[in-house]
Amino acid sequence: KAMPLSRHTGQIPESNWTMGLREMTEPWKGAVGCLGVAVFFAMTIGIISWQALEQPPEEWVLRGRSGGLLWERRRGALVLRALPTGRPVAAIAVGGVPAAEPPPPRDRCWHDGGQFCYSWEEDAELRLSLEPPEAPGEECYAVRWSPLRPDVMLKDCFSMANVSWYGGPSVRAQRWPLNGAQSAAQPFVSGDLATNPHGFGPVLDRYFLGSTGVRVTVAPDVPFLLSLESHRHFCLETPAGRAEPLRYLLCLSANVAAAQRHTGTPPAGMARAPPGTALLGSCPPRRSPVWHYQGPEGSAARIRRGLRSLVRRLKRHRLQEGVVALGERGTAILAAAEQAASEGGKKQELALVEPLQLSITLSPYASISSPLFLQSLQHGEAPGYWLSRQPRPGGSSIPLLTTWKGQLCARLNVTNEVALTWYLARARRLQQALGAAYLVFEGVEGNSFLEQDVPPPAELAGDGYARVLAAALATLGNGTIISAGAGSSHLPLFVRMSPLRSDWSHAGLKGLIPSVLHYSLLGYNFFIPDTVGGSLPGDSGGDPELFVRWLQIVTFLPVMAFGSPPWLCCDPWVLNLTRQCLRRHRDFVVPLLLKYGAEWRALGHPVFRPAWWLSPTDPTAFSVEDEFLIGDEVLVAPITEKGQMWRDIFLPGEGHLWLDTSSARVFDGGTTLRNYSASLAEVPVFVK
Repeated sequence: KAMPLSRHTGQIPESNWTMGLREMTEPWKGAVGCLGVAVFFAMTIGIISWQALEQPPEEWVLRGRSGGLLWERRRGALVLRALPTGRPVAAIAVGGVPAAEPPPPRDRCWHDGGQFCYSWEEDAELRLSLEPPEAPGEECYAVRWSPLRPDVMLKDCFSMANVSWYGGPSVRAQRWPLNGAQSAAQPFVSGDLATNPHGFGPVLDRYFLGSTGVRVTVAPDVPFLLSLESHRHFCLETPAGRAEPLRYLLCLSANVAAAQRHTGTPPAGMARAPPGTALLGSCPPRRSPVWHYQGPEGSAARIRRGLRSLVRRLKRHRLQEGVVALGERGTAILAAAEQAASEGGKKQELALVEPLQLSITLSPYASISSPLFLQSLQHGEAPGYWLSRQPRPGGSSIPLLTTWKGQLCARLNVTNEVALTWYLARARRLQQALGAAYLVFEGVEGNSFLEQDVPPPAELAGDGYARVLAAALATLGNGTIISAGAGSSHLPLFVRMSPLRSDWSHAGLKGLIPSVLHYSLLGYNFFIPDTVGGSLPGDSGGDPELFVRWLQIVTFLPVMAFGSPPWLCCDPWVLNLTRQCLRRHRDFVVPLLLKYGAEWRALGHPVFRPAWWLSPTDPTAFSVEDEFLIGDEVLVAPITEKGQMWRDIFLPGEGHLWLDTSSARVFDGGTTLRNYSASLAEVPVFVK
């Protein structure tokens, strides 16, 4: 029998509560349990609903006048938006930290309206800050990642959804925009595509330009890896196990053309200087085109006969202007013969290719079996003259050996002033002895230490070797040609483009215009393209149509270069077409190059411009990769498809008028001409 309750109302005796619970029937117990579960779910749903209502998917973390950075919770990403419309400019997926739900900001950043900080305990710190603009009309945000443990690898990925990206590295099958390229994560260092086709090419820069008007510039002292995932994103990441920071600048401009113009200011104390324009063919004697010598190289006597034979044939076909280019092996053979003759008191013939000019080729490599390297060993100069491994305590330096053109070689130590002075003096002496007008330097690109997983000296980290050597080679005169460009676009040097395959693919002809736009965007306007028809073996070698379409493009580039002469590959009409193209280059193209070369020097605008230069907000212009502008006034739209005699042509610049130089027909800018005729003998060219 239950006793009446006689107790204080604020306390429930445990014994009575337990006794009452025991007396409950099973159905009542089930009802109470269900009620508890229902209350739990109701509370959970309420909390989730409150979070959804009170915590938006995006949260402002730093706001400027033109835009601002938001944190997107769903995917753990920074989003840059333009104000006042809120237009998305860039989306950066954050990797390497549990970023889906960031912690609250640190107090020391909270009170500063120009900064914002996140800190992931034991992982990494992220600091965002508004920075002074590098040019009027843009707004910049610094992104600084700092790892808190050595094993933390930082990784930021920039989405390609609705954004076309330009700049960064050259690649084997160049794309414009970069969205179509594919590359595994690898150090952002220049390389030789002939020996490493899956690596990055010889011309690159640490900035990426987005079609939305955003520019991403990685800090110059930050080592990083770059990966390209076609049509998804590109990623910047830090090397594993080294606790390296990741720092870059996000700059927002009104559109992509404005963003590029804001990059035009050269670094402090680095005024731009163009190379000598004589190679363009701007004044007599005409020094364009370049004819690559491909004759016998067994001995110095055979090379001299081969050079004289090439010059005679050029005269016979009325092509007796330009430069004959001798490769590195032929140069080395002539150099050895010249030295032997000099020691014997004999004089060598200097006018090897008159009335043409001669270019010779050198590199910073020396075979370990060469007299050059062996002499340095005998005089005890090897450790200082050649790149060496860092010695262990109490040990001595040994040269860092690498492979160059199939031989085991040592590489010039460009950080040793004595070695560099010796190398430059040797180049000048050889140029004078052989009567060469131009010096070509191969093998400038690449990091020999990185290739062998050896820690480099601080001054040779990244592309330090290419930068130091390029600056030294620029002192040889403005007729110097180098094989790489990394932070040297302001120097008076020609840059030789990577070789292309003899076919119609993006590794061949289709990659030529994307490469032109890429080189010029990065400031390398005075380049020498690969030889007409391509110099690497392909599936269309000896194809007259490929030769003609290639010839039509290089007619509008700084220098026309030939490997196989036109009389060997094609019918007589192609030889006649070659003469016409050479005259057009001299009379029509060179004046344009000089005019817009002066504009590049003053303002930093590229000479060869993409369609979006005149249509910076037209999405159609962002992916045009088979046309290019020379300055603002000439549009070249060649054929790059085999067997095609027509093409679609996008005419940029709404409100402008374009004149077809062949038919004198006039068309409106901002429109697309469908199925426009272009026979094998012509290339569509329009003047604004």
